[in-house]
Amino acid sequence: MRKRKTQPWMTAAEYGRTLGGLSVNLIVRDVARSLPFYTQVLGLTALHSDDDFAALEGQGVRLQLHADHTYERMPWASRLKDPAERGLGAEIRILGIEPEAAERRAREAGFTVLVATRDWPHGWRDCVLEDPDGYTFAVGIPL
Repeated sequence: MRKRKTQPWMTAAEYGRTLGGLSVNLIVRDVARSLPFYTQVLGLTALHSDDDFAALEGQGVRLQLHADHTYERMPWASRLKDPAERGLGAEIRILGIEPEAAERRAREAGFTVLVATRDWPHGWRDCVLEDPDGYTFAVGIPL
């Protein structure tokens, strides 16, 4: 069930046609609670956000947040009621975000830093951060 009280910024079909390549869609418990992680910590730009949905972009990433309630008709919707953190087994990597600054912003805002900034054998200097729902993001720069 949608909570939005106004007309959307654009229809789902209109926005869907703007997407190409890989885009990430995360289902979150509360869009407003999640938004500061993506805008303040990762530095993505919120193109739109409301109680149901947020569209973000930056660093070549197109990311959408959908609130749990917008998936209530999906066959697996009952699994969204599980209070456990989400995202285990998937790590979203974004190259081009300065890791020390992202780590500092995460700590200042009270978000979880899973791995502090360091140099890795795969050629990145990055840190691993967790959003409010448990999705993990490795953000960094090439060595």
